[in-house]
Amino acid sequence: MITSLSLLARIPLPPTNDGSVGGRSIIRRRSVVFPSKKWRCSVSPGQPPPPRQRRRQLKNPDDGEKGIDPVGFLLKSGISHKGFALYLRERYKSLKDLKDEILTRHIDFRDMASGFELLGMHRNVQHRVDFMEWAPGARYCAVVGDFNDWSPTENCAREGHFGHDDYGYWFVILEDKLRDGEEPDELYFQQYNYVDDYDKGDSGVTAEEIFKKANDEYWEPGEDRFIKSRFEIVAKLYEEIFGPNGPQTEEELEEIPDAKTRYKMWKEQHKDDPPSNLPAYDVIDSGKEYDIFKVIDDPVSRAKFRAKKSPIAYWLETRKGRKAWLKKYAPAIPHGSKYRVYLNTPSGPLERIPAWATYVNPEAEGNQGYAIHWEPPPEDAYIWKHKNPKVSKSLRIYEVHIGISGSEPKIASFSEFTEKVLPHVKEAGYNAIQLIGIVEHKDYFTVGYRVTNMFAVSSRYGTPEDFKHLVDEAHGLGLLVFMDIVHSYSAADEMVGLALFDGSNDCYFHTGKRGHHKFWGTRMFKYEDLDVLHYLLSNLNWWVVEYHIDGFNFHSLASMMYTHNGFASFTGDMEEFYNQYVDRAALLYLILANDILHDLHPNIITIAEDATLYPGLCEPTSQGGLGFDYFVNPRASEMWLSFLENDQDSSWSMSKIVNTLVGIGKSSDKMLLYAENHNQSISGGRSFAEILYGRALEKPSAMNHSLLRGCSLHKLIRLITYTIGGRAYLNFMGNEFGHPERVEFPMSNNGFSFSLAHRRWDLLEQEGVHRDLLCFDKDMMNLEKTERIISRWLPNIHHINDANMVISYLRGPFLFIFNFHPTNSYDRYIVGVEEAGEYQVILNSDERKYSGQGSIGEDQYVRKTMSRRVDGMRNCLEIPLPSRSGQVYKLTRILRV
Repeated sequence: MITSLSLLARIPLPPTNDGSVGGRSIIRRRSVVFPSKKWRCSVSPGQPPPPRQRRRQLKNPDDGEKGIDPVGFLLKSGISHKGFALYLRERYKSLKDLKDEILTRHIDFRDMASGFELLGMHRNVQHRVDFMEWAPGARYCAVVGDFNDWSPTENCAREGHFGHDDYGYWFVILEDKLRDGEEPDELYFQQYNYVDDYDKGDSGVTAEEIFKKANDEYWEPGEDRFIKSRFEIVAKLYEEIFGPNGPQTEEELEEIPDAKTRYKMWKEQHKDDPPSNLPAYDVIDSGKEYDIFKVIDDPVSRAKFRAKKSPIAYWLETRKGRKAWLKKYAPAIPHGSKYRVYLNTPSGPLERIPAWATYVNPEAEGNQGYAIHWEPPPEDAYIWKHKNPKVSKSLRIYEVHIGISGSEPKIASFSEFTEKVLPHVKEAGYNAIQLIGIVEHKDYFTVGYRVTNMFAVSSRYGTPEDFKHLVDEAHGLGLLVFMDIVHSYSAADEMVGLALFDGSNDCYFHTGKRGHHKFWGTRMFKYEDLDVLHYLLSNLNWWVVEYHIDGFNFHSLASMMYTHNGFASFTGDMEEFYNQYVDRAALLYLILANDILHDLHPNIITIAEDATLYPGLCEPTSQGGLGFDYFVNPRASEMWLSFLENDQDSSWSMSKIVNTLVGIGKSSDKMLLYAENHNQSISGGRSFAEILYGRALEKPSAMNHSLLRGCSLHKLIRLITYTIGGRAYLNFMGNEFGHPERVEFPMSNNGFSFSLAHRRWDLLEQEGVHRDLLCFDKDMMNLEKTERIISRWLPNIHHINDANMVISYLRGPFLFIFNFHPTNSYDRYIVGVEEAGEYQVILNSDERKYSGQGSIGEDQYVRKTMSRRVDGMRNCLEIPLPSRSGQVYKLTRILRV
């Protein structure tokens, strides 16, 4: 009987794309054939079973994975389109192929999204700084800066695979400089604690003393025999076979006995050995068929072996502290140093800001920008105080831009925002902030949407530690922190951004026309490239890991999902979502981004900003969707703006309002609505307040007709937008109190003026319209805080009357009713309700404290139902309904009929 034994041979691989060398290997099996025996040979405890007996069953992606249906959401959404269903299946196959390709170069998807752990500038524990950059088109790479007098030869990558790999990743080591009079470390691999436990290791204990302590404390008598004399067994075996007393010819070389015979000889030889603490390696014969991989060893010895901890603690004890490092070495690149990466390319030498730089000065007073090495001493590094808040079932998002958040006409800072604006957001009743323009960008007037440095927080607002303080204080107030992330395009700047980064035109972006946005002049990412995916996915993970961000708003998805950048006429035909203009690679990136983010950070929130409302935006990726948590419905603000600028008040269509605000079907609960965001008031646009009030706010003490109309519509628009839609609402900074001025960033056509690039918080310090509007907005937010109206129920719209211009709907026990008519008031307007009982007004937009007329007295706030079927409901209410007003009723007492 012949048995085959598989031996495992480990074969090292060349450096991976993320720069790790020797960390991965493949397993190749070699078979040795030998006679089968009943006896079991002794081997080391814990030997794994043979692959031939227990083979790991790998799931075949094509065999219908459990819970995976590439077209699952179509039935749920009521979509029956064969062409789109076929496209979804093909897209899913492409996704599987992409994942398989990723796993050939990365250990797992976390590794794929953690490039920032290796790339960029990092302090190494062995008194040096490691720099890694991706520049496949370069022939030479060096780090230049003020620390080496901008020399392109002092700190450069070594030749061959020690300096770069086959994927174009360059590796540069910046050795710390030994101070005068100091001796080199005794240990070649001496390590130091720079930040973590930086106060440990400065006790003066030498490495030799620690190693002696380890030998004395860790090893039991006899256990360290082969540690101290590791070649003893090899030497004896060599002497036995090749020594003077060994066989001299092949004939004298006897046949090696079988395992059973050898074992009996070994037992006879050691029968008189004294008792030992060493593990027992006797073979326990169970009488079963010989199997070298199923050794039954001594249970006591095995338990003792497994209980023994690794001696790594002694090795870590050899690390020296920060004081010892500073005493012996001068940092190769001190904290705050300016630097760039120098590349020699076919186009000539280039100096670029590293793509993975975390702190950048992009303008540098008219000169070429530079990166700033950010490595603050541990006593100055920010220490997090608060945990991320729990994610609410409904979102009330306050959208802000740090630069214009101050009262003065200048660029505000992180610190000023933290001190002055965050308390206002909390007091106003919002539970999240959304930051726009946070990522580094060269041109301030672009509002931060032409990003130049993806991993850097904008230096014009402060330092990375200042931003951490902002996020931490927001978390302390119970506010989630979201940020606008722009992965749909990038700035075309060549000196600061990624364009022509390594001298080639196809490093991060497509070549030709496809690599340029058709209208904005920005560059379009090459999403099918694994290294570009590595960069973008790592960027998302970076903001969560480094700055504790709670979520992302993915900006302008239409720009990346379509090769026409979303600038095409959409008729609603399903073919428009899978024709030749759809960028499948971009969709696969979005699916990967959502999958990886939600897997690594289960509480993360992702928001899709897509003007085309691509099918399946918020459906699970396992059901063929893109995996977002919320999607933005921009049509609401467009509708309100069209009404205000183009239509008479009396011609507003109630049906259009309802269809626009809730006409997304079954995904309306995941819809994010806003009456106006920053788009309506930035660079040429007008805010709603500017349109509604005009010059009436110049004399706010006199409640004239124009001012009354503006206040009434301002409140109505916000109340119905907030309460009729899904479970997310957004408001741009200042619009909650009717900010009277638009936003205009400093640029050449306005003389670089900051007069409109700030917020008028001073308007809230005096009584009047603005304070009243803020009071109404607070009470509107309190509907969710106190009653959980938005998170507990979805709207049931049962009354739309275009002639009377009235809309009414129910959310659980709450009745919402709006009268948009400019002149008609109704003393007893009849509207249906389901439950019989008493309903009481809890919010009335016409109250005087909200700059209303106060047409309804408080004695009219409680209304009893009548047993009469109206609007398909079993009961009805007679409600006083002034013109341009909205009311919220709560069922306070149920009457049993």
